[in-house]
Amino acid sequence: MDYLMGVDIGTTSVKAIAFTETGEIVCRHAVSYGMLHPLPGFSEQDPDEIFAAVMASINRVLEQLQPLAPALISFSAAMHSFIAVDGNNRPLTNCIIWADNRAASIAEGLLSTPQGAWLYHTTGVPVHAMSPLCKLLWLKKQEPLLFQHTHKFIGIKEWVFSKLFGTFSVDTSIASATGLLNTVSLEWEPAVLELAGITEERLSSVVPVEQVFYAKQDPRLPLLREGTPVIIGGSDGALANLGTGPAGGKGLSVTIGTSAAVRILSGTPATVKEMSVFCYHAADEQYIIGGASNNGAVVIQWIKESLLQTGESYQELFRLAESVPAGADDLLFIPYILGERAPVWNSAAKGIFFGVTIKHTKAHLIRAAMEGITFNMYSIGRQIQQLVPITEIYAAGGFAQSPGWLQLLADVFNCKVLVSGSPESSALGAVMVGIKALELSLFIQPATVATYYPNSLYHELYQQKFQQFERIYKVPKNEFTSQPLPSPAPA
Repeated sequence: MDYLMGVDIGTTSVKAIAFTETGEIVCRHAVSYGMLHPLPGFSEQDPDEIFAAVMASINRVLEQLQPLAPALISFSAAMHSFIAVDGNNRPLTNCIIWADNRAASIAEGLLSTPQGAWLYHTTGVPVHAMSPLCKLLWLKKQEPLLFQHTHKFIGIKEWVFSKLFGTFSVDTSIASATGLLNTVSLEWEPAVLELAGITEERLSSVVPVEQVFYAKQDPRLPLLREGTPVIIGGSDGALANLGTGPAGGKGLSVTIGTSAAVRILSGTPATVKEMSVFCYHAADEQYIIGGASNNGAVVIQWIKESLLQTGESYQELFRLAESVPAGADDLLFIPYILGERAPVWNSAAKGIFFGVTIKHTKAHLIRAAMEGITFNMYSIGRQIQQLVPITEIYAAGGFAQSPGWLQLLADVFNCKVLVSGSPESSALGAVMVGIKALELSLFIQPATVATYYPNSLYHELYQQKFQQFERIYKVPKNEFTSQPLPSPAPA
């Protein structure tokens, strides 16, 4: 066997990664792209630019490894993307991504109603502006002519597969995150479609994550052999769990990259009365239960570039933060600079530095930010623990390169933390799905390269700080607004 390729369509880039049959990376190529913000609260991307990035990343790996060829290509993609296309498969909108808040008022109007609770418990998707359902409702209200003339409402992976194979197909993992799929039947829910004002003919056909397509001769992929199996794969969140290590049981996955997420695999779908965590289908009889946060390492990036305006590397800043005692000398940070999804589901939420004194330095700012992000992860984890007991944590994402942050995670959760050996867990998870789809006699077990054990004394301190964290957010939350305050009239 030559190699196995996983393609991960993320928020900021597409990555094509070639793995050996034991899961080691042999080649990797990423192509980045940006976001568009045509109006306040809007977050979009150019679907053609993303498709070109997919082609470029795959072609680069094919080129670097020829004459070897992939035994399979399997896909991972970010959830909650939304594109309206016409009957000729031309986009009528940009790709509206998870960070888009244009549907916030629609979500807020539904959230506190019995209908909102029914939607959540039926689909497993919290009622929030990120949801494609809420984006559909917004489009129907604000752009009725465009809504009427749309042939299909699809996500970014569906867009890629439609251009490659001429068919509209969506895997159960991505479909489960739209707010339109029944989590039990794994079919489009008729009552939700009626609410959205569409029929299932205007959506893609739902297929298993192991659905196999076969490559055709394509001038856009000149080095790809005709007949190469291409597996549709799943969502980045579900596949990250597979590729990180916790294949089931009581292992919690914590991923902190640009955004962040806390997830656990479960054999049955489950929701909570607070409607604070999601439940999406993963594969076969498995579901991921968890919560996603807007505010991961992007918070550290904002502090580094906008507040500190420093050229120091992230690793240098993380080491600097380790010089500050646990609790950051009573400096507390609420990290909601991009609003927030789980666990507060408040698009208008804002960030707060609380307790700032003249003694605090840039090391304190970084330390407090790391602690604040981790407290938010812990808040999500406590909701999951209502449903599934947790005995260990699997860490992945950029933060897994910071020993200090990993120890902080162990101390806050009071739980052992294991670090995955693969930095590309979603792509590796996609490859693992591809192996199963083709019934190959291979078994990839994600490696653990480091283990961190909690310090009980620090955990007690962090419990006190976490309680303060929750109190501080609640005090001003009703003062947050999604719209900027009007400027004063000129004198």
